[in-house]
Amino acid sequence: MFGTGELLIILVLILLLFGGKRLPELARSLGEGIREFKRACNGMDDKEIEIKPSPEKKEEKENVPPS
Repeated sequence: MFGTGELLIILVLILLLFGGKRLPELARSLGEGIREFKRACNGMDDKEIEIKPSPEKKEEKENVPPS
């Protein structure tokens, strides 16, 4: 399929196009999309799978001062 050199070039191009801050968001949304696709293929309900929030989102909420 792809060699190490080709994969390295592709990863560098992705990093240049989207930037370091955007990559984790893209990976997270890709993972959620794959999870949703698998759930749809298996015919599972939303109640059967519990998705836990990531620790990063929890930390962001804790740092916000109360209004």
